[in-house]
Order: sequence, then C-alpha cells, then structure tokens
Amino acid sequence: MIPLYKLEKFPRSLRLRKIIKTFGEAEYRLSLGIDLSAEDYRYLVEILEFLIPDPGFAPGIARAITDASRTLKIRALLQRQDLSRVLNTIRYLLLAETGRSPADWDFIDHSGRLDGEKRRCFPGMRVYLEDIRSPFNVGSIFRTAESFGVETIFLSPWCADPNHPRAARTAMGCVSVLAWERLAPDRGLETPCFALETGGTALKDFTFPSRGTLIVGSEELGVSPQALAVADASLGRVSIPTYGTKGSLNASVAFGIALQSWAAALALS
Repeated sequence: MIPLYKLEKFPRSLRLRKIIKTFGEAEYRLSLGIDLSAEDYRYLVEILEFLIPDPGFAPGIARAITDASRTLKIRALLQRQDLSRVLNTIRYLLLAETGRSPADWDFIDHSGRLDGEKRRCFPGMRVYLEDIRSPFNVGSIFRTAESFGVETIFLSPWCADPNHPRAARTAMGCVSVLAWERLAPDRGLETPCFALETGGTALKDFTFPSRGTLIVGSEELGVSPQALAVADASLGRVSIPTYGTKGSLNASVAFGIALQSWAAALALS
C-alpha cells in the first residue's frame, strides 16, 4: 500500500496509474475467491476520498468516484460480485482518464482455473483455422470452441500462435484445456469437412454432420481456393445471412454463430 502522502507527490498521470494498479490487484484477489480485509477496504475508501477533490475529473466521473466511496463504506452489505463491479468500474474510468483504451491484458478473468477433466466435448467435432492472422481472433475462437464442445482445433502453418500473449489472454485459459495441433505445410485437410464462407447454404438450412471439420479462413481473404475445393467435394459451404450494407462479419464472430448452430444440432441428436 502506497501512503497517501506519497501518492500526493506523484505527477497526476503517475498517481492515477498507481491507483489503477491498486484497484486491479484488489479485483484480482476477489476473482481468486480471496476476501478483502477491513484494512483493504479502509485503504480503498481513503484512495477514493483522496480522488474526490481532484478538479481534473469530469462531473460524471467525480460522481462515480463519490458513489463508489459511499458503497465501499457499507461493505458488510456487499456481495463479492458487487464489490468486483465497483472496483472494475472505477479502474476503467481511471484508465480512460489517463488516455488509455483498455487492452486485453487489462481484463481480469473472473472464471478461475479451468478443469479440462470436466469439459464436455462432441467427439469428432473439429475446427481448422486457415491463416487466421490476429492473435485476438485466435484466442476468441479458442474460447468459443471450448464453450461449444469442440474436440480438436487444427491450425494452418501461418495461423497466429495460440500461445501468443494476446491470444492466450483472450482465450482465458481455454488454450490449455482444448486439444490443438498445428498442421505441417504438406498435410491436407481431414474429411468430412465444410467451409464457413459466403455463397453457401444458409445457416438454418445446412445439415451439420455428427463428425467433421469446420474450416474458417483468413480475416482478409477467406477460405483458400484449395481448402474450398476440398470442402465443396465433401460437405460444402455454410453461410450466415446478413442484412446490412457490410457483407461479412469478423472471423471470430462468424465462427461463434456457426459453431453454436452446429453444437445445438449435435446436442439434439
């Protein structure tokens, strides 16, 4: 804990960064199931009251800080989740005040450690990621795949690394519990397979297989002609109808929509 008299001597930007770190550490402890002590509460309230007179805050932020201080003073009535929300809100307001947009490493995983032994998966439900370049998209796809019961993810040689810090952070632990394998350049796709691509059968009309591989292509170029040829000779293509002027979706978003439909079909079979 940094004494308030020391915080007061720091330049404003450094002072706010130190406070952001303090609130983040408290929130992280709560995410691990560790309750804050009375001294912790007292210190957090002191920091908030220290911030209230700061003339640099916009009225809305100043009110939020004041409300948070009042809330923490009645800590006996707070559930852990409610306290986490208070700390989270103030932390991100202060981040914005420093001119920073939240990055993936600013987010705290409140779900705890994942137990791979307890996960349910659909045998034979596989995904092939072909040249997905963004670590964020790879991480998001891993998280979605774990949630909807994918057995294995295959990655093309030039797909972003799931262990990249940004991918791992976005996946929130799912990289360690979901089986995955990077394919060699000369290794072909496993069949049966189908591609998530425009120009195919609408999602609601597509017959999802009990076992197979869903191909998801590059954010910029989509599924390659070679992979499309394999898919077209197997189970074909599935497409998501859209209604706006933009004719495509983010790769990880489209993947989530398609995968939920596949998982729902498998759950009913």
